[in-house]
Amino acid sequence: MYTLYHHPFSPASRFVRLILREYGTEYDEKTLHPWERPRELLMLNPAGTIPVLVENDGPAICGPYPIMEYLDETRGYAMGDRRLMPDHPALRAECRRLVDWSLTKFDNEVVGHLVRERIYKQTMPKSAGGGEPDSAALRVARANIHHHMKYFGYLAASRRWIAGENLSFADFALAAELSCADYLGEVPWQTEDNVKNWYARVKSRPCMRPLLGEKILGMPASATYADLDF
Repeated sequence: MYTLYHHPFSPASRFVRLILREYGTEYDEKTLHPWERPRELLMLNPAGTIPVLVENDGPAICGPYPIMEYLDETRGYAMGDRRLMPDHPALRAECRRLVDWSLTKFDNEVVGHLVRERIYKQTMPKSAGGGEPDSAALRVARANIHHHMKYFGYLAASRRWIAGENLSFADFALAAELSCADYLGEVPWQTEDNVKNWYARVKSRPCMRPLLGEKILGMPASATYADLDF
């Protein structure tokens, strides 16, 4: 049995939750606030970051990229044509590139700001950086998202799925990021129909349902968040 140490609105954690469920892997969840740097987390991952995945009494697997590779190596080959990592080396490289684009570039330039300023700061004490959202950071994120949406729109228009002809880890990495921004009503869906149509297909998968049912106390989800026909 796996145990996943995560935060419900950490995009990287959401990515791992999605791929675990897509592979039909049962796991327990333990919610942590990484800014508190709890001893339990530091004992597993000295970097103090999430997600962290532990299988039974095995070593901790830390971070979304090592977890993705671990799941592919331990579960992927048994999935047949449902494997989320392509077979061809060039296609694997493209899948990894787009996972990194979503979880690193898109997160650093857009979603990370939105989640920190509008979600995390509600819970964080002032000593850890909590308080009122930084309007400058939000302006940057809201400007940057349009550039990313154009690129994602190009990918969605030119391919069946984000990284190619088959559903892959890249689709779930981007869906995890967009789901957090969509909860906050921060995704300009009206500007990119191709991204919207692609996301509707991912959103309808069973692995997305638990995420779409999650709520933040005192902050209702946007009208599009759980709507499969948005």
